[in-house]
Amino acid sequence: MTDSRPAVPVTVANVFDYRPAPTVKASKLENKIVITLQIPESTGRKIREITRVAVNPNGNYTAIQSTTGLYVSDPIPVNNTSVTFNTTFDEFKAKTGITTVPASNTLLTRDFYFLLTLDNGETVIPENVRVWVVD
Repeated sequence: MTDSRPAVPVTVANVFDYRPAPTVKASKLENKIVITLQIPESTGRKIREITRVAVNPNGNYTAIQSTTGLYVSDPIPVNNTSVTFNTTFDEFKAKTGITTVPASNTLLTRDFYFLLTLDNGETVIPENVRVWVVD
């Protein structure tokens, strides 16, 4: 794994801002965190699976490069150019040990990191995804 740009770029389709990484809104009232990742159809590739999901403080990619302590360690099959990852604040608290959700209009204290495997076996680690908490 390197810090070089992948041949197949991954974007966050439901991004609302960059703080400085792609940031999605998540509603405490709905108890939902939704992150939609996509690759351009023009590449001819598909996302085979979300291989790993990790959470860690902003800009710290070490958790996704490990095989232990992951948020999701079992691969999630995809076979498409986009995938929507769903979790909840309750699950986030249970898996991270964080006991409270932050106040509205603030960021979660941990970002989401993904390791994707494409249909040709190539792995891609896109930018971390931040979560902006709303009511």
